[in-house]
Amino acid sequence: MTTDMRSVTYLRDREAVIRLTQELVRIESVYRGEGIPGGNEEKVANYVADVLRSYAIETHVEEVVPGRPNVIGIVDSGKPGPTLLFEGHTDVVTEGNREAWTHDPFGAEIIGGRMYGRGTNDTKGNLACMITAVHSLLQDGEEFRGKIILCIPCDEEGMMIGIKDFIKKGWADGVDGAIICEPEENNVCIAQRGAMRIQVDMYGKMAHGAISWSGINPNWRMARLIVELEKLEKAEQERLGEDPYLKWPSITPTILQAPVKGDAQINVIPDHCRMTLDIRTVPAQDHAGLRGKIDAIIENLKAEDPDFNCELTILDDRPATSTSKDEPVVQAIYDAVQHVTGKEPVYNGVPGATDGTFLHVHGVPIVTIGAGDRDIPHQIDEYVDIEELAETTAIYREAALRFLNREGAES
Repeated sequence: MTTDMRSVTYLRDREAVIRLTQELVRIESVYRGEGIPGGNEEKVANYVADVLRSYAIETHVEEVVPGRPNVIGIVDSGKPGPTLLFEGHTDVVTEGNREAWTHDPFGAEIIGGRMYGRGTNDTKGNLACMITAVHSLLQDGEEFRGKIILCIPCDEEGMMIGIKDFIKKGWADGVDGAIICEPEENNVCIAQRGAMRIQVDMYGKMAHGAISWSGINPNWRMARLIVELEKLEKAEQERLGEDPYLKWPSITPTILQAPVKGDAQINVIPDHCRMTLDIRTVPAQDHAGLRGKIDAIIENLKAEDPDFNCELTILDDRPATSTSKDEPVVQAIYDAVQHVTGKEPVYNGVPGATDGTFLHVHGVPIVTIGAGDRDIPHQIDEYVDIEELAETTAIYREAALRFLNREGAES
């Protein structure tokens, strides 16, 4: 493609990705719970499916649970070659208090070179980039080998049931590389922190606050556990040091609730205290080993106190991921960033988990990259820079060609 033609393509795709992002953001897709009309991803998923069909892309819509479908697009060159997957989810987190927003959270207003709204950054903007990039290849009749899969799942912001269903149904089988389309300032992210979510239930005996010796206070016991977990966090940080892309592993108490049922009262010792832990790990940590250290702390506290009655429930367990710089999908993205921006790409890591976590577990090499300030997801007045959307679209387009047409990738 000539330089002039590349410029024409870039400008065409820029307008297309802006328009598609606005259309997606204006369709609310917050999951608001079962039975709430419109409180899921169904409407935006059906819209995306219609867009793909209008581009003559083979399209599948598969309901994961009622009202929450995955959309899968397939572009097959008809020639032997590798399979590249783009992934971008349709759900967004709640807008919270709408009155706190300066801009309509679902208005997709463009002001001063930025588009505002829930999902502009995380990750409807990047979903629009990947769709636009693939459509661009088709519009220009670009030659490539192999196959492109557009994976557009529901529920990334929850328990990731969409990507789990996608994998379970075999769509990820035979995928040679995946580009996870998330807001990373177009850094080439080759690592992700893992996540363990644990519910801790501490049981005691209800009593009058003035007659504390007649009860068993679960709050004191929970406090001792929290102190020991903070020591464990510091010990893990000292043992592992700072990860070059992910910084420090962490153990974070998030919710403390007592009593768990019934009304709290200042002069009543509760019979039950509950805590949740948001544990974030780095690739050097083993989740089973970490769980063993937590279990050992609890056993020691039980040995010291016969009234220490504690139960742990694992709510979620997502391993940390790491992808070699030598993986073809990483090299394709790195070279594409350099080609499009004219700058040296920046390697980085994702501070949280993504749908890519489960693709990684399935054996698919992943790299995460996309438009958007890394600190903006889930905030009031979420936004994305318009020019970054255009740049990301060009990067995805170039990376697809480089990955699929690379030397030695004929089969």
